[in-house]
Amino acid sequence: MIAAKAGESRAALTLFATPKRFDGHIGVIQRNAIQSWARMRPRPDIILFGHEPGTAEIADEFGFRHIANVKCNQWGTPLISDLFGQAEKLGQGQVLSYVNSDIILLNDFAQALTRVAKWSNHFLMVGRRTDLDIKDTIDFESDWVTAVRSRARREGKLQIARSIDYFAFSRGLYPSIPALAIGRFWWDNWLLWKARSLHAQVVDATRAVLVIHQNHDYSHTTYGPSKEEMMASEECILNARLTCEENPGDYEQGFFWRYAYTIDDATHRLTSAGIQKNPRRLWKQFKRYSSRPLGMAKLIRRRFVHPQHKAEKIVAESRR
Repeated sequence: MIAAKAGESRAALTLFATPKRFDGHIGVIQRNAIQSWARMRPRPDIILFGHEPGTAEIADEFGFRHIANVKCNQWGTPLISDLFGQAEKLGQGQVLSYVNSDIILLNDFAQALTRVAKWSNHFLMVGRRTDLDIKDTIDFESDWVTAVRSRARREGKLQIARSIDYFAFSRGLYPSIPALAIGRFWWDNWLLWKARSLHAQVVDATRAVLVIHQNHDYSHTTYGPSKEEMMASEECILNARLTCEENPGDYEQGFFWRYAYTIDDATHRLTSAGIQKNPRRLWKQFKRYSSRPLGMAKLIRRRFVHPQHKAEKIVAESRR
């Protein structure tokens, strides 16, 4: 067990995750990731959710809390509504962070989060990951941080802004979340959209934080090793529909792309010079709509040609 150092204060950060089965290569990279979290200083309050084989044992080995019971959908996939809700209730920190279980974190993560939390009390911090092939167990008794950083800079590939693998946020940011399945597309984009809709400061920490994603296939799912197979599944289609829960008609009319926010939609960037406004968000919003002229035409028509329908909806909702 890697215990907290004597004298360490109550954790300011609660980090939570829901690992997959600790089998084969997935088991190796999850163990690597989780050991990196245990070595962060100051040590976070860490909660592992779920009952996949190996999760309870890993939590016990490293002195984490383990919560086995998590609400799942009909396919057995954990729901982020329950994960985030339980983390809010059980977490010790004023800042919480969901992290995918194949992500290696270094101390620059906590340092960046401290800067953001001092700047705002209503925020979401995200960042692009660096993909790296790691096949074997990392030797954490060696100078592993230097070795991993060096490999990531030499061999790693910085991923696109659609790949979002951690969400660090102020307590209470998400009062309500749809029953989105974790890891089945669209859920991560919705979390970003929701933060923006709640007028939170959304900070892109890519320049300040090296977040390492250990590459793997998707053979651990029931959909096969490719992303394409999973994206075409009923489960992923349901996630897309659920992102439109606040405006159900958007899915039927093909507008669910309105909720597919990415890291480029962040309001600010964290840099060595401080926290600065992100001008790219304006370009991203323009591109989102201008690349879909038919969708734009439909939205304009709905807004201006049928204003009565909108008024009727408002009146109906006020009578509930």
